[in-house]
Amino acid sequence: MSLEDASLDIAPGELLAVVGENGAGKSSLMNVLYGLYHPDAGTFRMDGQPVRFKSPRDAIARGIGMVHQHFMLVPTLTVAENVVLGREPTKHGLLDLDRACDEVAATAKRFGFQLEPRARVDTLTVGSQQKVEIIKALHRGAQVLILDEPTAVLTPQESDELSQVMRGLVAQGRTVVLISHKLKEVLGVADRVVVMRRGRTVAEVRAADTTVSALAALMVGEGARSAALTGVPATQVPAVLDAAGAGAHLAGTGSLGATDLRAPAASHAPGAALAAAPAPKDAGVGPVVLDVKDLRAKGDNGRPALQGVSLTVRAGEIVGIAGVDGNGQRELAEVLTGLRALEGGEGTLLGAPLAGLTPALAKARGVGHVPEDRLARAVVKAMTVEENVALGRHRQPPFARGPWVDFQGRRERTDELLAAYDVRPPDPTLALQRLSGGNQQKVVVARELDADPRLLVVVQPTRGLDIGAVAQVHERLREAKARGAGVVMVSLDLEEVLALSDRVYVLYEGRVTGHFPRQDLDERELGRRMLGAESSHG
Repeated sequence: MSLEDASLDIAPGELLAVVGENGAGKSSLMNVLYGLYHPDAGTFRMDGQPVRFKSPRDAIARGIGMVHQHFMLVPTLTVAENVVLGREPTKHGLLDLDRACDEVAATAKRFGFQLEPRARVDTLTVGSQQKVEIIKALHRGAQVLILDEPTAVLTPQESDELSQVMRGLVAQGRTVVLISHKLKEVLGVADRVVVMRRGRTVAEVRAADTTVSALAALMVGEGARSAALTGVPATQVPAVLDAAGAGAHLAGTGSLGATDLRAPAASHAPGAALAAAPAPKDAGVGPVVLDVKDLRAKGDNGRPALQGVSLTVRAGEIVGIAGVDGNGQRELAEVLTGLRALEGGEGTLLGAPLAGLTPALAKARGVGHVPEDRLARAVVKAMTVEENVALGRHRQPPFARGPWVDFQGRRERTDELLAAYDVRPPDPTLALQRLSGGNQQKVVVARELDADPRLLVVVQPTRGLDIGAVAQVHERLREAKARGAGVVMVSLDLEEVLALSDRVYVLYEGRVTGHFPRQDLDERELGRRMLGAESSHG
């Protein structure tokens, strides 16, 4: 079961956060409310009446909108075309693009977004694409907006802007349901927090009455069965309850509640938890494994994305790449892993020229890669977990024996990795798409680190992971560094960059605007450089 006796009440005009470990059932519950999943049991009420959505179309018609962690946009269409898709204004039987742009611009302005309606979606940053998704839901009349990990791809500044937008929606009487692993962020914006664990709702607290550590303990179940762990009573949400205990108000749509919902999955038994290990002893900084000078490359839109980037990485160090999303970080990672061609500059990677690099060559040289978009670049979601674990090494032991697939060896190694990384459910035969986004990310990280790379390029390595999984991944990156690997870490999470990096390069508009050794790392100065400012010290 991915949901088992899950209950949720939503009050009008509130910002409700739903938290829990990866695989706890948060997204599954939201997908039930949005009509994507159909519950096997339980009740779901609006306006005091039982409802059952056959599809998201029904949910949208009742004023429920959802922005998924992985966006559902058509990249080759414009912002306006995506927003009005399915509800296009027409003129003489054709799309009235001018009217569509006017409508979308008005919606964006009303809710405080700045977007060009005629811009193609594939030219936008990830953060801007998320804004398109939110505007699309609001344009369709959403009174209840479900946001699944909305800040996973945003900079701190963009996250602050989104927080203001969410509070503004609540002030207008709308309801926002926020799914997030960032507990500090949750407590800063939410009115109320619901905690889920293994398919059940296990606690409900007022955000003002709890702490990050208390929520974390509730999420993992350390000595807690209820909100009593926080030292405060659970909030009783004002609602007109029916006999089943369900039914709270949804802003603008009447009352809604979901009680004892159940949805199918293969299993929710947890994998073996990763045992706490002592901090790895560094092998020390070694020889240069990556050295590039005046690197130049074009973006997907044909415009310059990297404009003279120079950097070095040595064995046994983690080099952080910081910057506002869309300033060349993704393109840099793709050049270093053979996914994007060089347009100029020179460099060596593990002793060989960078020019002419392909993904196969990079893998053969010992380069590991955790890309930003795992679904597009790292996995085949219809294949099983064990087949995805073997990708790239399917002709090598323990995944192969001579020219033949070693099914037993593959199964045993996959089982070991699922246990070590606490992937849930720990079933190697499941299609990868049956796992939550966070557990899919664990599989990718486990596979790449298991290959013992000499150079590891990771982009947003902890995007969508819960606090326990973040700690695991950070520990594994430190272990790779201690074994002598060079690690290039691209992250929009400034706290992550500061916590892990031995040195940090800052990218702005495809150029390096700052280079800081660990002892000189300063969050304010990094932030200034990320926005293109010159040094404040000279």
